[in-house]
Amino acid sequence: MSQTYIVVDQAKDWSAFLPSDRVITFTQYLNLAATKNQGRTRIINLCKSSKYLSDGYYCSLLAESRGHHVMPSVRVLNDLSKKDLYELEISQWLPLLAKKLAKPEAPVEMKFHCVFGKTIHPEMKEFARKLFESFPSPVLEVTLKFRKEWQVTALFSTSQSKLNDAEETLFAESLEAFSNKVWSKGRIQRAAKFDMAILVNPEEAMPPSDDQAIKKFIQAGKQLGIHVDTIGPKDIMRLPEYDGLFIRETTNIDHHTYRFAKKAEGLGLVVMDDPQSIMRCTNKVYLADLFNTHKVPCPKTRIVHKGEDSVEEALEAVISYPMVVKIPDGAFSKGVIKAENREALTESLNTLFKKSSLLLVQEYLYTEFDWRIGVLNNKPIFACRYYMVKNHWQIYQHTGSKSQSGGFDTLPTFEVPRRVLQAAIAATKPIGDGLYGVDVKEINGRGYVIEVNDNPSIDRGVEDKYLGDELYMHIMSEFLRRMQVKRGDIHA
Repeated sequence: MSQTYIVVDQAKDWSAFLPSDRVITFTQYLNLAATKNQGRTRIINLCKSSKYLSDGYYCSLLAESRGHHVMPSVRVLNDLSKKDLYELEISQWLPLLAKKLAKPEAPVEMKFHCVFGKTIHPEMKEFARKLFESFPSPVLEVTLKFRKEWQVTALFSTSQSKLNDAEETLFAESLEAFSNKVWSKGRIQRAAKFDMAILVNPEEAMPPSDDQAIKKFIQAGKQLGIHVDTIGPKDIMRLPEYDGLFIRETTNIDHHTYRFAKKAEGLGLVVMDDPQSIMRCTNKVYLADLFNTHKVPCPKTRIVHKGEDSVEEALEAVISYPMVVKIPDGAFSKGVIKAENREALTESLNTLFKKSSLLLVQEYLYTEFDWRIGVLNNKPIFACRYYMVKNHWQIYQHTGSKSQSGGFDTLPTFEVPRRVLQAAIAATKPIGDGLYGVDVKEINGRGYVIEVNDNPSIDRGVEDKYLGDELYMHIMSEFLRRMQVKRGDIHA
C-alpha cells in the first residue's frame, strides 16, 4: 500500500486549499516515525525555500535517505542551484519557445510559474512540459528576458504560496490529478501491496498487447495484490507513484519509451523493458555483434557501412542470394528488404542507407514459419509458430497503411525442439533477465536466432492460447517477486 505526504513549512501555508491529513509540516515530517514495510511513500515538498541547507533542501535530502520518493529530488535542487547546470538543456528548447512568443521591440522581462508541468499561459504549454520532465518540481518559477533573443535568466523551485488565483486553481487541479486525490476526505486506502503502471499508447497501430491482454495483466495483478494502472506517453511524471513499470508499447532508443524506462530505473522501479534491454534489442547491429561474440547460432550476417567500397562484391563473397537487408532498428518486419540478385541488392542498400549509416545483410533462410520463444528471467514461458503471409516471405506484410500477418500455432514449451530452446536461451543470456521474444528459424534440426525482441507481442488468444490466464499470472508474479526483493521483503 502506498501513501503520499505533502510537506509545507507551516499549516497555514495550506489555507487556500482543502484540508487533508496528508498535509504535514516539515517539523512533523522530521519527526515522522519510520515504519518497516509501510509501502511506497511519496513526498511532495512544498517548502518555500529550496536553497542549500534550507528546510526545503533538508526535506528532500531526508526523504531520499529514508527511501521515500520525493519531488523535487536533491539532484533537481542541485541542478537548479547553478545556472550553468540547467542552461545547456534549456537552450535547446528556446528556439521553439521563441516561435510562440511575440518579438518585442525593446528589452523585456517576464515571469511565469509551471505547476506540475502546466501553466496558465497557452504559449508556454510545451515549454512548461519540457521543464517539468527535466526538472520535476511541483512549482517552478521561470524568468525570461528578451535582449535580441529570448533567454531564461532564472529558474528555481518554489512553493504554492507564490501563485496567483488562477495559478492556485491550476495547482489544485494538477496536484489532484498527479497525487491521485490525496487530500480528498474519506479516501479509501487500497489493500494492494504494490502499485504498478502499464505504459500503453492508444494511438499505436500495432501494439505489443491488445486491450484484452492488458485487462488480463490487470486482473492477474489484482489477484497477486498489485494495483495496476494504465498510463500513456504524456504521463512520465506519474512514475514516482509506482513500484513497477511494464512497457506495453513498441520501444526504441530515440523514443519516449526509452525515457520512461530510464526514469523508472532511476526512481528504483522494477521495469520491463529495462533501458539496457531496449538499447541492446532495438538495434540489430548490436545484436549481430553480440551473437558473434557469444557464439549464438544465427544466419550468416555482415554489417555494412554507407560509402563502403565494393560492398556488393564483399557481400557476394560470403553470402549467397537471396540476401536480406535490414535497418538496425526496424520492427514488425519494417525496414527489411529481400534482394534476389545484384541489381536488387544495390537498390536495397541505396534505399535503406537513406535511413541509417549502418545496415545488416543476412543470408536468407527459408522456413514456412518462425519460432517465437517467450523468455522471462532466462527461462522459456511460451512458444508460438508464426507462419509466413500467403505468397509472401515474411510473417508480416505491409502494403501502404495496411498490415497483414500470417497464421500461428501456440504450443507448450516442452513440445519445442530442444535446439530451438537452447538457441533462444543462448541469445537472451548476454542481454539480461527481462521479458524477451526470440525469433528462431529451425533448419535440419538446428535453431538459428534471427533477432531478440525486448517487447514481445502478448495478445489475447495468440501467445496465451496454451497457458491462458496462467501466462499473465506468470509474468505478473515475476514483477511481484522483483518488487518484494526491491523492498527487502524477500531475498533475490
